[in-house]
Amino acid sequence: MSMIRLLLAEDQSMVREALAALLGLEPDIEVVAQVARGDEVLAAATEHQVDVALLDIEMPGMTGIEATAELRRALPGVKVVVVTTFGRPGYLRRAMESGADAFLVKDAPASQLAEAVRKVLAGERVIDPTLAAAALADGASPLTERERDVLRTAADGATNAEIAAALHLSQGTVRNYLSMAIQKMAARNRAEAVRMAREKGWL
Repeated sequence: MSMIRLLLAEDQSMVREALAALLGLEPDIEVVAQVARGDEVLAAATEHQVDVALLDIEMPGMTGIEATAELRRALPGVKVVVVTTFGRPGYLRRAMESGADAFLVKDAPASQLAEAVRKVLAGERVIDPTLAAAALADGASPLTERERDVLRTAADGATNAEIAAALHLSQGTVRNYLSMAIQKMAARNRAEAVRMAREKGWL
């Protein structure tokens, strides 16, 4: 039996170690690398010649979705399973657009995760069925990439001037993007637009 070489990327060490221990019990899976940051994924995947990368979405340095896109560009042969605590339909859509092969919520049993790892290696796609239904019902994000950038920067309470400086835009352009985003989300203000977009996984 050939062993599946797995990389685990998860910033919470307790969760990462528990996952590594559980998946390590599988007869055909070997956890050969563990990282706590999204920006360490590519280097670890390259160094350890992994077959599958199991990535959390929320990580410092780079999100799991960004790390998926980076892996897809640099190591197209590596399969990517994205796991998340947050069952947000927008996350599913963005993960799949970035090239993920599977998307599961983190509270799935270890046996289900192991099965997903085997299935993606066999060329299948694995998606949490509840999330898939919610993503279809929710539709695509109405926000443009720039509107998302502006809302993301506004999320930390930045002023228009600070957003403009961070994104190299004029303050007028920032105001336009914010007002378009607020309008599209049918929100009362920028804070509500940020909250709503986050809840749907669009940021």
